[in-house]
Amino acid sequence: MPRRDARGTDRTLVHVQELHDAPLAPLTTFRLGGPAARLVTATTDAEVVETVRAADESGTPLLVIGGGSNLVIGDQGFAGTALRIATTGFTLDGTTLELAAGENWSDAVARTVEAGLAGIECLAGIPGSAGATPIQNVGAYGQEVCDTITEVVAYDRTTGETVTLTAAECAFRYRNSTFKDQPDRYVVLRVRFALEDAGGLSAPIKYPETARALGVGAGDRVPAALARETVLRLRAGKGMVLDPADHDTWSAGSFFHNPILTDEAYAAFLVRVQDRLGADTAPPAYPAGEGRTKTSAAWLIDKAGFTKGYGTGPARISTKHTLALTNRGEATTEDLLTLAREVVAGVHAAFGVTLVNEPVTVGVDL
Repeated sequence: MPRRDARGTDRTLVHVQELHDAPLAPLTTFRLGGPAARLVTATTDAEVVETVRAADESGTPLLVIGGGSNLVIGDQGFAGTALRIATTGFTLDGTTLELAAGENWSDAVARTVEAGLAGIECLAGIPGSAGATPIQNVGAYGQEVCDTITEVVAYDRTTGETVTLTAAECAFRYRNSTFKDQPDRYVVLRVRFALEDAGGLSAPIKYPETARALGVGAGDRVPAALARETVLRLRAGKGMVLDPADHDTWSAGSFFHNPILTDEAYAAFLVRVQDRLGADTAPPAYPAGEGRTKTSAAWLIDKAGFTKGYGTGPARISTKHTLALTNRGEATTEDLLTLAREVVAGVHAAFGVTLVNEPVTVGVDL
């Protein structure tokens, strides 16, 4: 039976899997957080839209979960509806790719490489779902999804309509987008990409570490499969490829953004670096637009005294990479936040730079 929504249009009821007082920790890569009052698992776009509409009409708080790789959920849980997007759909038409939001991102990358296409091969091994990638403009090893995304199909909670946003309308920039600017407005349903047929070769290699590992120069191409395998090896060496047996991967990957500093802030930062580490010390520095310089959060953390494996409690810095905070198996969210706050305070005291967390926090603040 159809029913009318708040705008008087008919819509058909859909059937979703629903649980109450449902654990959320198993749905996150941190394996942290309390239960949701209600957990809905949606396997079609229609189920996603219906669940979001119902929550909005009733005024129920809504938490959207994809792969759970970028979430820090409070120990008290979530007093509302948690919507787990488990939609599937991988459609490849020539060099045009469309992914349902619930598709496993790393698996999708592998399938494009198997098809001989280039453009996202250096984004291999990133945990999470395809729908999350445009939200923070996921990037690694010289590639960002904004390089290849052409359109994002999303449900607009403001208008109650399904809309298609062009890449320009997504307003992509470093780890940001219109979806992150307006976190309560859009729910991503599908993502479309324009890949490249380079005869089985990768896109030009941009990232110095990747080029060194491959033994090539910047701008060179290699077999796309080799580029993917090399990135996976590099990520695994930093604990950035999920492995249930390895607590270094019980994390959200990079916990902090690389800071982007104005010229004035960067000059003050250099003074702090040289006072602390010596006049000959040069921190990592990368152009980030006119009058702006990006530096390395991992370098800051390490030089502030938070080395690999730092910590004595159940939440510690990864033994493989200083940018990852990890659950050693018995941690609570509060344990994790205590460590994160210590790192933020220590880096600021040492260098005058305030680190900002990458993961989305739910019911807690850093």
